[in-house]
Amino acid sequence: MSFFARWLFAFLLLAATYNPTPWNYTRWALANYETQLPLTVLLGLLLFVGYVIYLRATLRSIGAFGMILVLAIVGAALWVLWDFGLIDLSDPGFATWIALVALSVVLGIGLSWSIIRRALSGQIDTDDVEE
Repeated sequence: MSFFARWLFAFLLLAATYNPTPWNYTRWALANYETQLPLTVLLGLLLFVGYVIYLRATLRSIGAFGMILVLAIVGAALWVLWDFGLIDLSDPGFATWIALVALSVVLGIGLSWSIIRRALSGQIDTDDVEE
């Protein structure tokens, strides 16, 4: 699986949870939890499993400091784009989409870090296995 696929799945997970359109879990759950509580809980748990997988892999591979560093780099890149007038963050909907892309980049890099590191350094990461 390529970095693009990992990033895309992270973006879809985040966008399915919340986005500025009416088509997201958060708005749907708030509108329907009284009449469709079992389905709301099931979908919420499925999203939660996705977050656990991504966050656990990201924290194991790059750690909290790495997550902050990647987010800072993405934020600085967005700042440059804004400073050059290439993006306008005055629209809250567009700013939300930009935030979703930024967070999904962090999760995508975290999930792909072992592959990226191997490509850059030639070293292989392995997990500690307890016997």
